[in-house]
Amino acid sequence: MCEPSGPMREQRRLALPAATAFDPAEIAGLPEPVRRYFTAAIAPGTPASRSVELRMRGSIRIGRWMPFRADEILTPLRGFVWRARAAGIISGSDRFVDDKGVMRWKLAGVVPVMSAEGPDISRSAAGRAGGEGLWLPTALLPRFGVAWDATDDGHITARFRVGETAIELRHTIDDAGRVTASVLDRWGDPDSAGTFASHPFGGDVTGYGSFGGITIPTSGRLGWGYGTDSWPDGEFFRYQLTDVEPVG
Repeated sequence: MCEPSGPMREQRRLALPAATAFDPAEIAGLPEPVRRYFTAAIAPGTPASRSVELRMRGSIRIGRWMPFRADEILTPLRGFVWRARAAGIISGSDRFVDDKGVMRWKLAGVVPVMSAEGPDISRSAAGRAGGEGLWLPTALLPRFGVAWDATDDGHITARFRVGETAIELRHTIDDAGRVTASVLDRWGDPDSAGTFASHPFGGDVTGYGSFGGITIPTSGRLGWGYGTDSWPDGEFFRYQLTDVEPVG
């Protein structure tokens, strides 16, 4: 039998068992907009999954827009492994495991086109893991050390840490408690200028779906500079989730 590849081994290590089921009583003391969000996102009695397996497709801009398909194991407070193929010829993975971020991509499975790691890549990848908490609300319940507050009726904020990186994830929600947009300040080098700094990263939600007791965004667009004048140039990722399996 073949030994699983590095990313596959890391996927298995990231998957955490679910905790005890969600009870609306545990969010009783939170501000009303936060309670509205969790009420819309998690059905009573749903296991509090900390990890989720995702499949997605969409378009990614790497110089030009290209179609992609990907699978991912995501544990928002711990890390992720995202494996994808773009335009049928570029394949590889982005990951954040054991507080270390790594990017490895090849053309036709042979020619390296991107290989990156180090403190800046790790800090950026930790931000990505936290931002993708959008896709697993059970993992961001207060019981897991996440602090929530509300700026006003339509804006809520989650504060937590992924490894050594502090995350402040800001959601815009509608009257029903569904997220319409999400943004955080993420470490990165969006202009590929060789200088990393903190930049707004996020985007709009364009679709919703329900899976195993959670209701989450299933389509949207993401990129750097969200909410600023640089957003039209910063958008690089348009996604549609095709399968969502919370880890039980």
